[in-house]
Amino acid sequence: MQVQLETLSGLERRMSIALPLAAIDAQVAERLKRVARTAKIQGFRPGKAPAKIVEANYGAQVREEVLGEQVQQSFYKAAVEQKLRVAGYPRFEPAEGDAENFKFAAAFEVYPEITIGELAGKEIEKPNTEVTDAEIDKTVDILRKQRTRFNRVERAAADGDRVIIDFKGTIDGVAFEGGSSENFPFMLGQGQMLPEFEAGIIGAAEGETKTVAVNFPADYHGKDVAGKTASFDITVKNVAAAELPEVNEEFAKLLGIADGDVAKMRAEIRKNVEREVKRRLSAQVKENVMQALIDVTPIDLPKALVELEVGRLMDQARKDLEQRGMQLKDMPLPADLFTQQAERRVALGLILAEVVEANKLEAKPEQVKALVEEFAESYEQPQDVIDWYYAEAGRLEGPTSMVLEDNVVEFVLGRANVIQKDVSFETLMGNNA
Repeated sequence: MQVQLETLSGLERRMSIALPLAAIDAQVAERLKRVARTAKIQGFRPGKAPAKIVEANYGAQVREEVLGEQVQQSFYKAAVEQKLRVAGYPRFEPAEGDAENFKFAAAFEVYPEITIGELAGKEIEKPNTEVTDAEIDKTVDILRKQRTRFNRVERAAADGDRVIIDFKGTIDGVAFEGGSSENFPFMLGQGQMLPEFEAGIIGAAEGETKTVAVNFPADYHGKDVAGKTASFDITVKNVAAAELPEVNEEFAKLLGIADGDVAKMRAEIRKNVEREVKRRLSAQVKENVMQALIDVTPIDLPKALVELEVGRLMDQARKDLEQRGMQLKDMPLPADLFTQQAERRVALGLILAEVVEANKLEAKPEQVKALVEEFAESYEQPQDVIDWYYAEAGRLEGPTSMVLEDNVVEFVLGRANVIQKDVSFETLMGNNA
């Protein structure tokens, strides 16, 4: 086998390989002998057809198979001998051979050489959030609101009430799409409807009908009605006042505290809130560390790896959208939408692999076990969750990857300039608390 390697540009390489035809012919002949033992050819019993007849029927197919195998095997053997780390899949191209050799070329990319940049002067923000009794109180209030009861009342509707209405809207006397509904429920005072619409209902009692003029904003999402004035005939069919459950034994039992102990309930809520705060803080600091590594480590990305990642992201997005009921047959997803994300993921994958290998940050079994046990804490039967993870080795891939990332985070934080920053509970939780 003759091999010639050339650098095209950056990470791109081209390898020209010549394989002796005599060796290929010998392999073809040997395989045809094996085929002849079972070949079914009209007019001959299996295994009794003459060699020339077998070659006439199967020769081209067998030669194509042998050449395909030899191209693959010889390329990867040459890559190993040349100490090349091939990124993605090579593109094989035929080349003009001669009487003694079969020749082909392979165009491919190699993995970049990575040198992690200096971290000592890099500032990395590390957020901190304290969970106080006030945060537990807010969480309890959220849990109460999620269990709100609505009781019918015989009075005029007010902010905070749930109303059920029929309405029909017209613009210049003509009904418009989406402007009518029956038995439509919503909460007053929460901005679910336009302010003028809600204002027209406040003060109306069950059974009352009103006509309300509503001005749609110029930037309203419905282009057909944006900037126009509509007239709505509204009939109030039900007014119900919200009643939040008391924080008592019954409420504690609703949240899974068997004996109804409110103190135990608050302790369990604190535990869950602190777990979620820890998760979000870890995610933020991990994101900051990953960005710092990208910032200090310039890297050439193999196009082949980026294209593969774009394909994976597109498939994932397509599946997500289809699960939501969207039909994508006539709506292709542009690859450009995913390129930037794909480049970042490929860069991080290469950088993290280098950091882990260079600094021996491999995930230890006890670290993986500790993380799995932490996962299991939020379930009613933690041991069942732990047993599930350890029932098959493949199930530990996720926790193992997370431990590797955590090891990298600790490594980087130990070398960078860490800036502690207090973050409010509301900000951390996305104002959903």
